[in-house]
Amino acid sequence: MEQTEHTYTRFDDDLHSLRGQITTMADLVERQILRAVDSIRNGDLNLVARVLTDEDEVNRRHLQTDLACNSMLARLQPIAIDLREIIAVLHMNNDLERIGDEAKKVAIRARDLKGRDLPQAQLDTLHAMAVSVCDMLRGAVKAFVTRDSDLAQRVAASDKAIDTTRDKLISILVEEIGSRTEVATVGVDLAFVVQSIERIGDHAKNIAEYVIHIVDGVDPRHNRKALA
Repeated sequence: MEQTEHTYTRFDDDLHSLRGQITTMADLVERQILRAVDSIRNGDLNLVARVLTDEDEVNRRHLQTDLACNSMLARLQPIAIDLREIIAVLHMNNDLERIGDEAKKVAIRARDLKGRDLPQAQLDTLHAMAVSVCDMLRGAVKAFVTRDSDLAQRVAASDKAIDTTRDKLISILVEEIGSRTEVATVGVDLAFVVQSIERIGDHAKNIAEYVIHIVDGVDPRHNRKALA
C-alpha cells in the first residue's frame, strides 16, 4: 500500500512538472512570435537575434519534455486519463516546437524586408493577427492547466477568425502585387509571414483539441463538426 501511494505521489509530481514545462515552453514561443513580427514592423534585426536564441532554448526544452514523457510511460505505466494526458503532452510539445519554427521563419523574413517600403496597414493587420494567435495559445495552455474543456472549445473555434484574416490579408497583398510590380517581392515575403502566423493558430488549435481529449475523452480531430 505504501509503495502504491508513493508511486501515485511520484506520478502526480511528474504530471505537475510536465504541465509546468509546457507552460514555460508556451511562454517562450509566444515571446518568439511577438518579437518576430515586431522585427518586421520596426526593422529591428536585434529582435531577430533574440528569436533565434530563444529557438535554441525551445529545442532544448522540446527534447527535455519528450524524454520526461517517455520516461513516465516506461516507469509508471499509467492508465486512462493519465495516459491520455502524457500522450497529449507529447503532442503539445511537438506543436510548441513547430510554433517556434514558424516564429523563426518570420524572423528570417525580417532580414529580407529590412529597409524595404512596407505597407503600414497590412503590417498593423499582421500584428493584430499575431496577437490573436498568441491569445489562442495562451488560452489553450490555460485550458490545459485548469482542465477547462469549454475554454478549449472556444479556443479551437476561434481559429476560423484567423483563417478569415489570413485570406483577406493575402488577397490584399496579391492585389498589391498585381497593381504595383515594384512591391512584388515585399508582397510575397509578407504573404509567407501571414501563412506562418496562420499555421501558429493551427498549432494552438491542436493544443486546445488535445485538452478536450484529456478532459472529455473525445478526440475532436475525428469529429470536427462538434466544434462547428
